[in-house]
Parts: sequence; structure tokens; C-alpha cells
Amino acid sequence: KFYAILNPALDDKILDVGFSENEYSPADNYIEKYYPYPERITAISIEKPKKFCNRYPKVKAIKYNGQKFPFANNEFSICWSNAVLEHVGRKSLQVEFLKEIKRVGKKAFITTPNRWFPIEVHTRVPFLHWLPKKFFDKFLCLVRKKWAAGDYMNLLSQADIKLMLKSAGINSYKIRKNRFLFFTMDFIITF
Repeated sequence: KFYAILNPALDDKILDVGFSENEYSPADNYIEKYYPYPERITAISIEKPKKFCNRYPKVKAIKYNGQKFPFANNEFSICWSNAVLEHVGRKSLQVEFLKEIKRVGKKAFITTPNRWFPIEVHTRVPFLHWLPKKFFDKFLCLVRKKWAAGDYMNLLSQADIKLMLKSAGINSYKIRKNRFLFFTMDFIITF
């Protein structure tokens, strides 16, 4: 879908916002695994890139402080962020994250899971993530999944995403839905 929607060119500079030092699933560091021009990718994360650099030596990897991206305005042709938005903290931080993507990139391709999908994709727990966050976090602690509580994830609905984009000053965008059976599993946000 990335190719079909954004049609990246050979000379496009791509910023991967949120690489993973440790890969827990096949979707981690997806663009580094499959994009045919890894030397055109710069990847940033709040993690120090040790294993990442060994796996993807042609990609420029940068550790940053999790706030303002260390790049100039419009420095990148495309900003890619795969399943990171839900991990950057509370809603105000998510808005700042979107503002930074807009500032440094001419185009963006962002994915995030749908809060209303019946199974929470990080913990594989069905339905309980539909409860208010404080109750879901308490449940996660009870079942020894405390790692997923707190600021680790703040799941978003389509309505949440629209409000955040508006707050970030992003008025021209498209939200696409990836479906599994009858449910929207996650969203692709492009602008």
C-alpha cells in the first residue's frame, strides 16, 4: 500500500520515525527489510541503535530525545511511521509527534492500530481494551502484562485521529482502513 499510495521515487529521502532496536514481530523495521534503497533511509528512535545498525548497515540510524526531530523543515520526501503513534505517550505528545512529522516531511505514511478492533494487538487480550484506560491498565498488571500499561500505549479511534490531525494543523489527509473480516484492524494515515 505504501508504494501504491505514495509512489516513492528512487531519489526520495525517507525518514523512518520509530525504528525498533529489538524485533519482536515480522512487522518491526518493516521498511528497512523491504525498501530496495536502504541507503535512502534515515531512522530515528529513542533507543540506541546497536543491533539495528548491525542488521541494517546501509540505513543511517539516530537516537533522539523523543521530542523535536533533529532535522530541518521538509528535509525528507516521505516520513514513514509504522505502529509508533500509539506509543509516544498521552494525546498531547501524539499531537506533537504528528506536528514533527509534518514539519520534516513533505509526505507521510503512518499506521496505528484501531482501538475498537476486538483484540488488542500488542497483548492479544480481547475486548478489555475497550474499557477506560485505567481499568485496562489494572487488568494488565493483574495478568502480568504490566509492560503494556501506562504510557506504553494509548490506542486511538478514527475520531481520535481526526481530532489529533486537526490539533496538529494537518487539514489535508486521508485515513484508510485495513480490515480483518468485518472489523477495522488498523489505520493508514497519509498526508
